[in-house]
Amino acid sequence: MVDETLARDIDGACRLTGEFVLRSGQVADTYFDKYLFEAQPDLLDRVATRMLDLLPEDTELLGGLELGGIPIATMVSARTGLPALFVRKQAKEYGTCKLAEGPDVAGRRVTLIEDVITTGGAVRDATRALRAAGAVVEVVVCAIDRSPVDEDPLADVGLEVRSVLTRADLDAVHR
Repeated sequence: MVDETLARDIDGACRLTGEFVLRSGQVADTYFDKYLFEAQPDLLDRVATRMLDLLPEDTELLGGLELGGIPIATMVSARTGLPALFVRKQAKEYGTCKLAEGPDVAGRRVTLIEDVITTGGAVRDATRALRAAGAVVEVVVCAIDRSPVDEDPLADVGLEVRSVLTRADLDAVHR
């Protein structure tokens, strides 16, 4: 069930119009600048709270994707007591040389936390890397799913997308 008040507040805080090139290379006339809601403690807390019901019961670790998924994963971790894992876009080239900072993922069920998904490129890359490290990754929970209605952009890697809000939800409340 959509929280229309949250949708209206998120839309008002972070919808930008113009011409934007997305990570996928697609050009969009609307952009949801997630940092504009993630920087507001009240909105970030409300998004994290809505994510709680979307988490699989068997989640052992919360994998926040760099950069926007990290503050959300931290908030969800604080509310659930589940350890957070911070997943880089690329492994560090120094120190520990890790892709994922935090607890060992081998044999553990990781639920990914992301801010906005359109084609799922960053999530797909993280899923493959975490699976290669022995993690069980089956679900990603995101704040905003921009993908087309009734389409799972991550079906090719067997990942279920669960979202707090969709592009359709935000369009429905747009002023």
